[in-house]
Amino acid sequence: MAATAGFSSNGPVPWTLSDTEVNNLYRDLELGTVLTLFYSKKSQRPERRTFQVKLETRQIIWTRGTDKIEGEIDIREIKEIRMGQKSRDFERYVEDSTARPDQAHCFVILYGTEFRLKALSLAATSDEEMVMWVKGLTWLVSDTLRSPTPLQIERWLRKQFYAVDRNREDRISCKDLKSMLCQVNYRVPNMRFLREKLPDGEPRNGDVSYSHFAQLYRSLMFDAQKSVSHVYLLIERPEQKILLEDFQNFLIEHQKELWATDNNKVQEFMFLYLKDPLREIEQPYFHQDELLTYLFSKENTIWDSQLDQVRPEDMNNPLSHYWISSSHNTYLTGDQFSSESSLEAYARCLRMGCRCIELDCWDGPDGMPVIYHGHTLTTKIKFNDVLSTIKEHAFITSDYPIILSIEDHCSIVQQRNMATYFKKVFGEMLLTKAVDISADGLPSPNQLKRKILIKHKKLAEGSAYEEVSSSTPYSENDISNSIKNGILYLEDPINHEWYPHFFVLTSNKIYYSEETSSNQGNEDEEEHREIINSMDQHVTEKWFHGKLGAGRDGRQIAERLLSEYCLETGAPDGSFLVRESETFVGDYTLSFWRSGRVQHCRIHSRQEAGNPKFYLTDNLVFDTLFALITHYQQVPLRCNEFEMKLTEPVPQTNAHESKDSTYIRCTESFSAEMYCQHLKALSLLVCVQEPDYGSLYEGRNPGFYVEANQMPTFKCTVRAMYEYKAQRDDELSFSKNAIIQNVDKQEGGWWKGDYGGKKQLWFPANYVEEISPTATEPDRSQATENSPLGDLLRGSMDVSSCQIVVRPEGKGSRQFVFSLVPVASPRTGPVLDIAASSQEELKDWVVKIREVTMTSEAKVSSETLCTATPLFEHRHEKIGTERACFRDMSSFPETKAEKYVNRIKGKKFLQYNRLQLSRIYPRGQRLDSSNYDPLPMWLCGSQLVALNFQTADKPMQMNQALFMLNGRSGYVLQPPIMRDDSFDPFDRHSLRGLEPITLCIEVLGARHLPKHGRGIVCPLIEIEVCGAEYDNAKQRTDSEADNGLKPTWPRKPFRFTVCNPSFAFLRFVVYEIDMFNDQNFLAQATFPINCLKTGYRSVPLKNSYSEDLELASLLVSVSSALGYRGREGSIEARYQSPLEDFRVSQEGLMDHENRRYAWTKDGVNYTLSKLFKCVEST
Repeated sequence: MAATAGFSSNGPVPWTLSDTEVNNLYRDLELGTVLTLFYSKKSQRPERRTFQVKLETRQIIWTRGTDKIEGEIDIREIKEIRMGQKSRDFERYVEDSTARPDQAHCFVILYGTEFRLKALSLAATSDEEMVMWVKGLTWLVSDTLRSPTPLQIERWLRKQFYAVDRNREDRISCKDLKSMLCQVNYRVPNMRFLREKLPDGEPRNGDVSYSHFAQLYRSLMFDAQKSVSHVYLLIERPEQKILLEDFQNFLIEHQKELWATDNNKVQEFMFLYLKDPLREIEQPYFHQDELLTYLFSKENTIWDSQLDQVRPEDMNNPLSHYWISSSHNTYLTGDQFSSESSLEAYARCLRMGCRCIELDCWDGPDGMPVIYHGHTLTTKIKFNDVLSTIKEHAFITSDYPIILSIEDHCSIVQQRNMATYFKKVFGEMLLTKAVDISADGLPSPNQLKRKILIKHKKLAEGSAYEEVSSSTPYSENDISNSIKNGILYLEDPINHEWYPHFFVLTSNKIYYSEETSSNQGNEDEEEHREIINSMDQHVTEKWFHGKLGAGRDGRQIAERLLSEYCLETGAPDGSFLVRESETFVGDYTLSFWRSGRVQHCRIHSRQEAGNPKFYLTDNLVFDTLFALITHYQQVPLRCNEFEMKLTEPVPQTNAHESKDSTYIRCTESFSAEMYCQHLKALSLLVCVQEPDYGSLYEGRNPGFYVEANQMPTFKCTVRAMYEYKAQRDDELSFSKNAIIQNVDKQEGGWWKGDYGGKKQLWFPANYVEEISPTATEPDRSQATENSPLGDLLRGSMDVSSCQIVVRPEGKGSRQFVFSLVPVASPRTGPVLDIAASSQEELKDWVVKIREVTMTSEAKVSSETLCTATPLFEHRHEKIGTERACFRDMSSFPETKAEKYVNRIKGKKFLQYNRLQLSRIYPRGQRLDSSNYDPLPMWLCGSQLVALNFQTADKPMQMNQALFMLNGRSGYVLQPPIMRDDSFDPFDRHSLRGLEPITLCIEVLGARHLPKHGRGIVCPLIEIEVCGAEYDNAKQRTDSEADNGLKPTWPRKPFRFTVCNPSFAFLRFVVYEIDMFNDQNFLAQATFPINCLKTGYRSVPLKNSYSEDLELASLLVSVSSALGYRGREGSIEARYQSPLEDFRVSQEGLMDHENRRYAWTKDGVNYTLSKLFKCVEST
């Protein structure tokens, strides 16, 4: 009997089960058990639910009653299964003996597709039941992820079908089928189209069974995409088959798969891929649609799977020769000034392969430090808990050393306690002495396996000081070096309401941000504030329509909106909108689409303890309208006649026409992107010149609205309200608050201007605001760069030139108010009225500001007596001299690194990094936790390029791509060229012995693209080469209209010449073009170029967090050419079989080459077409 070795999310486990034992385990999980579910909110008591595994769809479901599904998660999304009470959900019940479960019965499921994972905290009734769930789910996660693509498609199809067929009757209506296809990104032209596509034997009553649905899916996918293989002839005989020999020839000739020379291996591969016992014959075969599915599958990936393994022979160099996966402020889950600090962030980073993590240590209670972003509103976690978390997760993903970057702000007493606990928790793992005292370089990763290193400043020998200074030389503009910061309030000049802003006081200025959230404090207060602040959260949701018809005829208007929307788009049952009730003041009405008609349901409201509550039925009450709607989007509405979830929100029509565009308050829900779209909508109205709307607008805002042909053309200066990245060579790129000068206002919503040394290039007019010549502030972008708030900066004042006036009478609705009044003259700036939350807070701020004023005055007379020494310059004087020491390292922000990663100093910086370590981290002004471009830092040899792992942006996607290499160990050996003394990172002529390559890529099709919003996407593919600045290039396909399930593109080769392929990435990004002609991110995939396979290849797509998207992929044709430099330095390309690392020997292919093959543009197409037509010769 076959036995299978087990693995756990916490590492190897001694589970070895027979097939019979595995099947019994699966059967028990499918039957299910009753478990206690613990919630994240303290206000929710633990509840017992029936939990089951649906093996057909690979989901965990839980129900309150018989067959009433309350929640479900995909097993493929499970990242970790923990035994014990290791989640915050259990911590809430430590003091409650009635609710506290037995530790031995508890387990936690962590799942999700973002950095911050969701937790399912559960308690079983016995040890045996807990072990059954942990063991069974561990096996299921492994089995689900390694399942072949045809089986994954089968599970996906059943998941889609069962989502509609809730009663498991094995039938759905054609109307439901049409709605379902819209949900998976496919537009059905009409019902007749569907009926014609359905296979013969459709039931007479018009219902569709699962088998019919599965056949329809395969037919739709094949009919649309068979052309990507250049099979232009219709298939006349459905019994056509691609035999083993034909498939083998294809793998050898065009995919260059050396393993395919072994006939037995090809046969075994086909058996495992098909998973069909009836096909396990001596001559297995593919049907044509199966071969096409294989081309799009993960089994045909462009990524070389050999690189999924660690290469031990590459782990013997000094640490300074590696790129090391590094995290910045590892404890944070969001922004840098008000987000939650979490132990889970450490666990997540370590399991993602990160090998250098940061601990920001500050004096805490009981003699032990706490970890948080000092002088900010971020929450605090215990130092001891962080060490325990690190120990538990340190070597799950990788056995190679971990570096703890200590940002130490503690007193000497607490530093001693830190040292004690480092030894106590880590024990033998902690590196406390040199590996080799006589070594002249850093030790290797192999020498440091399963060791934890501490990066920390030491007291100089003989030093009289009793404290170690901060590990990093903070600048004045770093928020952690501020004198005081916190939430204060500013009055809005239009509606005179007071809104929270984040204020930062430095040694000479006070800075304040755009409007922010004031949610801080302990958990109970946070939960209470969360309820209060979310009372109006529904206002910005697309499903909320306010008072339809100004409070009259709302019911009729709602019915018209729903009917038109659902009939036009094929929206499913459950499509809905919410409006204010015309009959009951304070109540709302839920209008939804079901079975071809609109139904209405009253949402009741009542007051409890001064707070409103909302409900449909008395037994289930919600704190906010938003929470109620969110609940019924996840849990079905139930009544005697039907059971249905709310599905697709019906958006407001021409929502912008009812709003005053001169004043729109941006909140977290109404983002800058939405604001830009709002402005674009107005711009569209101007361009099409609608006189009726214009006259209405003119009446409310005299002189503001103009017709497009009346817009004058003159030069002015503008300030960027948002960041913009150029899409074409004739466009400007700029950051938020950049000043663009000599602006030429052209028609059509695009203007020209000068910025960053570039003259008269195009930019979108709705991204900027015009400023008067006196307010130009040419150093505005520099001001934001130098402020501790960065791009969040709204304004600042020089406190040394201000008088502080406390206003005992308060102002407006605020009681505790003080003013900053410029003392020189009114022209210096306006008076700034600031409100605090309490008298104590007001007093504290006033005292601190006055201290700063007196200190800055005293500074003026002494500043001329002192000259600062550039520390960084002093350190780097040692580079290339005998004074350089491999034990020294530098840690500095991106702004300082940028002074060295350039044409002038890049080579010198690379020399430094060959011997010593350098760590680079984001500048302090990136309060939104955005990331800098890591590529120049990597190219110059910096090993520890620390990024914010919680942010889903391009830099982190590049980081994930780099550290896919070497088995995701977190250590990647830098290419040999970087250890060549003649190599200059910014000079392509210094690439000795490294031949350029030319990549030729064709995008043929895509499958299962994710949706963006309610509509069906119109995708386009952007292909980019990222690397050394001389290799960077970008090209894109046209957009494909209304097809995200199975789009195709006409053949068009995209060629890229890459001079330094040892440091270059190939990046695919899928965008959707919306009604404003904006491109919205859908998916991406990024790979080091030297790790690509050639031929017809699948590109598995990932989301912005680099997590796999279910079944989403591109099909591309990839060929490579190796070039050489002629006498004049030109590059002449010649085609050959594929990249150097994947070249197949002529001897190995000799027996399979019966004819000469010419590498022409259509060579691969010919053979693949021949593969589909092979039946003619059988």
